[in-house]
Amino acid sequence: MSRPPDLKIIQLHPEQAQQLFQRIESRIDPADFQLIVEVFNSVPQLLEYLSQNHITVKKLQRMVFGVSSEKTARVWPKDPPNPSDPAAQSNPKEPKKRPGHGRKGAKDYPGARQVAVPHPHLHEGDLCPSCQHGHVRLLTEPAKILHILAQPMFPATLFHLQQLRCNGCGQVFTAHPPAEAGEAKYDPSVGCQLGILHYEYGMPMTRLQTVQANLGVPLPIGTQWQLIENTAKDLAPVYAELERQAAQSQLFHTDDTHQLILDVAKEIQVQTEEEHDSERKRTGMFTTGVVARFEGHDIVLYYTGRQHAGENLADLLAQRSQDLPPPILMCDALSRNAPKAFQIILANCLSHGRRQFVDLAPKFPQECRRLLDDLCLVYRFDAQAQEQNLSPQARLEFHQANSGPIMTSLHEWMQSQMDHHLVEPNSALGTAFKYMLKHWPALTRFLNTPGAPLHNNLCERILKKAILHRKNSLFFKTLNGARVADLFMSLIQTCKACGTNVFEYLTTLVQNAPRVKEKPSRWLPWNFQSAIPLPDST
Repeated sequence: MSRPPDLKIIQLHPEQAQQLFQRIESRIDPADFQLIVEVFNSVPQLLEYLSQNHITVKKLQRMVFGVSSEKTARVWPKDPPNPSDPAAQSNPKEPKKRPGHGRKGAKDYPGARQVAVPHPHLHEGDLCPSCQHGHVRLLTEPAKILHILAQPMFPATLFHLQQLRCNGCGQVFTAHPPAEAGEAKYDPSVGCQLGILHYEYGMPMTRLQTVQANLGVPLPIGTQWQLIENTAKDLAPVYAELERQAAQSQLFHTDDTHQLILDVAKEIQVQTEEEHDSERKRTGMFTTGVVARFEGHDIVLYYTGRQHAGENLADLLAQRSQDLPPPILMCDALSRNAPKAFQIILANCLSHGRRQFVDLAPKFPQECRRLLDDLCLVYRFDAQAQEQNLSPQARLEFHQANSGPIMTSLHEWMQSQMDHHLVEPNSALGTAFKYMLKHWPALTRFLNTPGAPLHNNLCERILKKAILHRKNSLFFKTLNGARVADLFMSLIQTCKACGTNVFEYLTTLVQNAPRVKEKPSRWLPWNFQSAIPLPDST
């Protein structure tokens, strides 16, 4: 294929690139400069990856731009309707409307302030002013009017306290502030809301500073961080308690993603320059996501630093009771995801093995369709077991009866393809087959261990929050900042997993910080309501 005439390839030496960075660094915003550097540095890495790996254009597109869905229906286009089919000649059904259209009712605004408005003239039992015969009765359901107004995300109230001074002795008498003025300039809820905006929704502090300043209520970046850090200190006891309880779980999901911490990156750079090639230590930084299922609750934990997922999980399992049996660990097939010093029941993610065949479907349609269709049935059986709310043992028996024959036949077919050299072992398809066959016992753990899941999608979903934060903030400045982020994201995602209002929960913890520190086990997302003291209690 010839090169397009308008395509011009520019080659820069590292010295020229460094000079370019120095010229533009002082002219643009530091965050924009860092983004330009990251994009610039990613191009050589991408070219090196392409030169060392056999990759299709379709897979490159998925790697760079991502993919919206890997469902089998998206991989294989639907067959066009047959004109001779009587069903095709009949009137087509109207497509179903996507949910979410139409006006929202009052019940869709649970956070609205409730105001009861009595009738100005009539009371229950009064004579009807219209017919003058009957008497009015109070209806169970009142009429409702919703009014929405705009305000800063953090509104402020300025109290003007009247002052009087004696013209004799000069003493000044100041009015007492009302109860709503609070005891401090910033209400405890401010730090909680900042943490939610920053670590759940990816709101950069610079953007929030600009929004608040434009609306007349300044909230500088330094103040935001101080409030978040102080709030994290009040939340730390609950985070430690969640770790302790998570360590006793019977099922763990774990995975990690790359992260950047500037201070750690500087330490790594110094070590790399001082050490020989044979002595170089790990240079990567990661955010590990862990989902632990304990007594019917999902506990979500994040760890950011230089350790891999397996090392972070090993630190967590160090708090595990020795009387408990080995837990199930669901992860992908990377060896770094499993702890070395603890006995586990390893289950690998079936979606990771399936994804390779999704990428290869256009090139090897017959082989890939066989595997994808079989796995589609297995996933469908798992969905049925979930809908029926089967116990772990009943789910195991259900899968053994329905999914077992499918997986056995699939394994025999793949092994036969490899044994009879119907698939080139070093091709992309052969590599995908070898991956499935090599990790088959862990990929089919759901067929011999009660409670073993099929995939690691649960952990990948919670890692999207760390990726969102990385996309908006680009990096952490210090390891302490990364730990504060881990704490907030852990509590927020644990609340969402058990259906607890995040803002209400975090605010309650801060308002009861001494009690939380004394007994954190009573202030977890699923039981904190019973620990809230009554208004008249001391």
